[in-house]
Amino acid sequence: MTALPSGPLVAWLGDDFTGSAAVMEVLEFAGLSSVLFLDIPTAAQRARFAHARAIGIATTARSHGPEWMQTHLPAGFAALAATGARVVHYKVCSTLDSAPHAGSIGRALELGLDSVPTHCVPFLVAAPPMRRYQAFGHLFAAAGDGVFRLDRHPVMAQHPVTPMAESDVARHLSAQTSLTVGNLQLEHINNGAQANDINAKIVTLDCMSDDDLIACGRIIWPDTGQTLCGGSQGVEYALVAYWRSLGLIANTPPITCAAAVDRMIAVSGSVSPTTATQITWAENNGFDAIPFDAARAATGDRGGEDEAVQSALDALNAGRDPLIHSARGPDDPRVHNMRNACAAHGIDVETGNARVGAALGRILQRLLHQTGLRRAVISGGDTSGHATRQLDIYAFTALAPTPPGAALLTAHSDAPRWDGLQLALKGGQMGSTDYFGWIKRGAGAAMKGTT
Repeated sequence: MTALPSGPLVAWLGDDFTGSAAVMEVLEFAGLSSVLFLDIPTAAQRARFAHARAIGIATTARSHGPEWMQTHLPAGFAALAATGARVVHYKVCSTLDSAPHAGSIGRALELGLDSVPTHCVPFLVAAPPMRRYQAFGHLFAAAGDGVFRLDRHPVMAQHPVTPMAESDVARHLSAQTSLTVGNLQLEHINNGAQANDINAKIVTLDCMSDDDLIACGRIIWPDTGQTLCGGSQGVEYALVAYWRSLGLIANTPPITCAAAVDRMIAVSGSVSPTTATQITWAENNGFDAIPFDAARAATGDRGGEDEAVQSALDALNAGRDPLIHSARGPDDPRVHNMRNACAAHGIDVETGNARVGAALGRILQRLLHQTGLRRAVISGGDTSGHATRQLDIYAFTALAPTPPGAALLTAHSDAPRWDGLQLALKGGQMGSTDYFGWIKRGAGAAMKGTT
């Protein structure tokens, strides 16, 4: 291969908004023009980004069951297959958040195969730049200064919706699909093996290092035709590493920066301890941490939204940046109160979480409209999808990098007040301790390590 083919190279369907944006940032900051749509784009919207080498569509599949997937995912897969991209990627969280009843990766891949028939589906969830590793089929992920097997991870083993009790990726996926699932181990990968060498429909790929990424990229990238693959943004890290190893793209594209702003707004629906630490840092550094009653929102009471908006306006008038949050870690009493309220009202947790995310989105929409501010953060993987849908936005492009998985984005809209809005979507476990301050100062200004 002496050159990359013209047109789209990668098309991805993301199971949440933060993860979908993470794929875009890997490709954009490697020098490949990319766009993320929030729904299947119209012809006019697609034409606006006709130059894009990578095209994504974000969904909220991670927070839904297989029936929802059956209704909503096939059209997305079909639209992405129609772009002609060599790789159609179903993007999942790098900590494998999923279960047979919620965010089923196996069911999603079954649906993807209907639009992109593929003899063998490579599955790469490891992403060494994010300290996510797979060895002998088992997934390991960082937390703070340590790296833990997934079923012993201090966050993922206690995840409120999809607690991880299995670190063997193939076994975890096998519980979600009737398709056969196998593992291609490093010693075979480094000896030139292909996914087709394993007698399985889905083949998980071991990956521990930057060199392993090159080898995995070789396995994923088809010389001809179109292939379906699954996994985290490790797929894009692998493709970029492989293309660089062949001299097909530059090794060091310039890093973009964004200017600092005087004021910004943040909303958070994350229950992650990482986000709790970030909220505490923000509170000690010029932000006003404003509690939001998730139980009221989950049961349909919108009165808390008015109170949060007024508190945020008061904070701005006092010279502080509002950070409205529904939880400060998994042990926050509001988490348990919300679940109890949902149970008392006969509301399933999926619906309750969606209502909380939508409420935070409406609060953000009102504040941006009233203040004219042009930079904001939405924290929480599921929250980001439900909240962003309250804004009149149809696409994102990547503006400036942060630690992987939480870049600052530029919003695109047919409405002038929203077009050009700078919005960061942060997964619960992503970002440095000073993340909210960094976004205010201007992402990309000083690249740091990730947690």
